[in-house]
Amino acid sequence: MDIPLSQVCSIADPGEFKLHLACWNGHDQPLDVFVRDRAEWDGWNSWRGKRDDFSRQFIFSLIDFYPQRDTWLFGGVYRVVTRKSIDNSHSYEIERVSDYQALTGRLKISLKRPGRAKAVNFEKHYPNLIVAEILPEPYSGEAFCGYDRIDIGFPMLENLIKRQRTDWKTALGNAKGVYLITDTSNGKRYVGSAYGIAGIWSRWECYAGTGHGYNDELTALIKRNGLDYARKNFRFALLEYCGMKTDDQTVIAREQHWKQVLLSRGQYGYNKN
Repeated sequence: MDIPLSQVCSIADPGEFKLHLACWNGHDQPLDVFVRDRAEWDGWNSWRGKRDDFSRQFIFSLIDFYPQRDTWLFGGVYRVVTRKSIDNSHSYEIERVSDYQALTGRLKISLKRPGRAKAVNFEKHYPNLIVAEILPEPYSGEAFCGYDRIDIGFPMLENLIKRQRTDWKTALGNAKGVYLITDTSNGKRYVGSAYGIAGIWSRWECYAGTGHGYNDELTALIKRNGLDYARKNFRFALLEYCGMKTDDQTVIAREQHWKQVLLSRGQYGYNKN
């Protein structure tokens, strides 16, 4: 049976609120921003712009929970303290409303996005907000999904590395294997391998820090376009899992096989050898 939001988060006067539906802005997913830096996420709610989108006293923020369709993560409630910035930065002065902190980052809500507007009148949609789940603790990234289901964007990889997620670190730190990086802007691929005692985690940690992992073609690409290119376009997947006892030469041989199968050398990819 559906549980309306009003049963777990009662709001006396919905007419005082604007509903902020935070979605991908062409550069960042707000869910990734929320995980990596709460101050940066606050900035998504303080931006005034030309249209004065948050024209009421309070902002009820929802974050597109992109791993699941029509699902949103509660990003908190903000009070608009000042509407015009004295430094002409086009931002509101806002403050978090502590009454809602216990549910921030934990409450998942079902809602089909009503159009493209990022800010809508809260009272119109409040009755349609359905509780999908209440997490035991604030969301900090997706749980490890299994070696055969890894398919993550670069921002998620950055978040996992930055937070040293134990489940991912343990799994990937105890595995060798062959991985795939796909550039979604052009479909080009890079096939790499992780072997030795450090495992996949250490190899991907290098990518998270540099964007290129010191591979020649990727290094040139990131030097031309900056780390944001990786954040916007790179996806990581594991093609083949190997246990830590697997001989390194076996892993390297499998890497060569996948390069051939996926045509990742030359015009179709970023591998040079």
